Amino acid sequence: MQILLKLSRWINTCNEWIGRFVGWLVVAMVLVGVWNAIGRYVGRAIGTNLTSNAAIEIQWYLFDIVFLLGAAYALKHDEHVRVDVFYSRWSPRQQALIDFLGTVLFLIPFCLLVIFFSWNTIAQSWQIQEMSPDPNGLPRYPIKSAIIISFGLLSLQGISQAIQYFAIFTGQLEPQEERHESEL
Repeated sequence: MQILLKLSRWINTCNEWIGRFVGWLVVAMVLVGVWNAIGRYVGRAIGTNLTSNAAIEIQWYLFDIVFLLGAAYALKHDEHVRVDVFYSRWSPRQQALIDFLGTVLFLIPFCLLVIFFSWNTIAQSWQIQEMSPDPNGLPRYPIKSAIIISFGLLSLQGISQAIQYFAIFTGQLEPQEERHESEL
């Protein structure tokens, strides 16, 4: 079990770094959005176009990356939606069991299904080097790859969480330890 917990810590560390990097992309997304808004209004006032479809699409792509690559980070920090009508009343071991089952039976299979069913579409997009239909638009194939990457990271984080939940359920890890170790 110690080897699995070590693997869990490694996955947590990777997703922590990716999540922190993605957090900085929020700043970039906001700056691009501000430029697009200012450029649109100032451009109209002075009679020239100060923004472009590419700039608008960069903002969309940054949002996509933040949302997709931030999912594993949100899961790691337990920031996802949870309906805890009963959950909050259960013991840490019962919570760990429910979390383990939910992760193994729903989260990981869902992630793998998304990867499986999106693979061909993304491969075709790369094959034809799909472009935006808008004038001066950006390539679509790189951003579509974020789907596979994000669900890969989310399934890895699910594996990490499942390891921790199982260790808590079996008494090999204290719930406080799990929180502390996941932040390393």
